[in-house]
Amino acid sequence: MAKSMTKYQLEHFENKVMRQFRPYIEEQELIVKQFRTEAIDQAVAGLSKKMGADKILKNFRDAEKALADARATALTFFAKKKPKEEELHYKLSPTRSNRYDNDLSVSDCEDQLREWASSLADRAIEKRPEGKKLKQLKDAKQQAIDTVMEAGCPEELIKQLGIVSQCIGLTWNKEVKPIAIE
Repeated sequence: MAKSMTKYQLEHFENKVMRQFRPYIEEQELIVKQFRTEAIDQAVAGLSKKMGADKILKNFRDAEKALADARATALTFFAKKKPKEEELHYKLSPTRSNRYDNDLSVSDCEDQLREWASSLADRAIEKRPEGKKLKQLKDAKQQAIDTVMEAGCPEELIKQLGIVSQCIGLTWNKEVKPIAIE
């Protein structure tokens, strides 16, 4: 009869899977990250145009610029025209921000578009060779974890994990090289 595994053995195997796959996945994620930003920018532009948000955001930017210019002109005007012995009202002080937390800004709208476009970009990245490789690594890692959780005995599990580890070019049990002591 096959010996069943303890909780600690399962945790050990799961941790070892994570240790083996982590460096490969992290490396591939770094490679994909450079393409993700570019893909998100393209997706934002396409989504913005498709939704009609580009026209709204252009008008919004123009209005914010006009408002900022008007504020700057007003601040300059009142700073120059105030009597020398008088202080400006605190709302007209150049060091005070006149922006309130509940104001909607163009950057708020752009952030929302980036959030929506990021899932489109992720799907586009999966079609690139780098994205395909990352997905394969994550799938192989998940398969290894599933194998750990579904295994009946340690000997069978080690054999199955050896097969899964080969897909990333590793062996499950590494031989320890003797240390040369002089």
